[in-house]
Amino acid sequence: MHDDQRVTFGGGGLDRAEDYRRHPDQLAKLPARTLPLWRGKPLMNEEGDALVLLDGHAYPDHGHPILIGKVDGHAVFARDVSAMAVRGDTDGLGAFLDPTVQRLPDRPGAFHELRATMTRLDALDAEIAASAKGVVEWHRTHGHCPFCGTKTEPGKAGWMRACPGCGRQHFPRTDPVVIMLVTRGNDCLLGRSPHWPEGFYSCLAGFMEPGETMEAAVRRETWEETGIRVGRVEYVASQPWAFPYSLMLGAHGHAEPGEIAIDPEEIADARWVSREELLRVMAGEHPELTPARPGAIARFLLDEWLAGRLI
Repeated sequence: MHDDQRVTFGGGGLDRAEDYRRHPDQLAKLPARTLPLWRGKPLMNEEGDALVLLDGHAYPDHGHPILIGKVDGHAVFARDVSAMAVRGDTDGLGAFLDPTVQRLPDRPGAFHELRATMTRLDALDAEIAASAKGVVEWHRTHGHCPFCGTKTEPGKAGWMRACPGCGRQHFPRTDPVVIMLVTRGNDCLLGRSPHWPEGFYSCLAGFMEPGETMEAAVRRETWEETGIRVGRVEYVASQPWAFPYSLMLGAHGHAEPGEIAIDPEEIADARWVSREELLRVMAGEHPELTPARPGAIARFLLDEWLAGRLI
């Protein structure tokens, strides 16, 4: 199996039906199913291990239908229903680990936080959910033209916004982010952001800058955050990460000699962790550290290193 198929949100094989975006008359002939999303949470079954696709164009008075793809002969649309009143608790809503579940007043299923359920979904459902969440968030935050400020209008089945003021067209964005497992011999370099729960450590990561290669971004971000220089850099795998609309580029960086010197404005802490110590972390037996979230590409990189597949 290829690396991209073993990473959560990758390898679902979704038919994105791009040709139907350009031919609304043909799209209208397909039977429709709708995936509602409330504040970025897709509708799932109660257990949170399968999406709930409603028949037809459900909730036509909410949001704009966005064609996610073609599945079993049906056109699958995402629709933002965040304005709807829902049932459920809100204590912890939007937190780093959001435990809340909300429900529609008139339909079965529940809105689950995707990061909490992503490893329970099969590959196709995970790809549909990530795609829907990312493009819905893009529509929510890009309602006006960045050139002239005019309110834009959706087109191409939700994959474009057109400006009636200056005539420009705008398309969903993906922000590239490097995430790197930096190693030195038997140790790997892990860090903790200030807003993360106490004890939660993971791989270093950062947004790429214009005019920068992936390798250069890995070296720059590692140096800026920890003061560690990185030499050889190898690409491993990528992961769509719809929080809000990033593409995580997973890499393995080989550290050069030097001591950790964190930038407290960039990172709360960083430390070297040996293979033996990391095994205890992954087993939940470490007294100070908790492991990277299952389903995140950071966890994938760490697992690959522990398995001896990253050398």
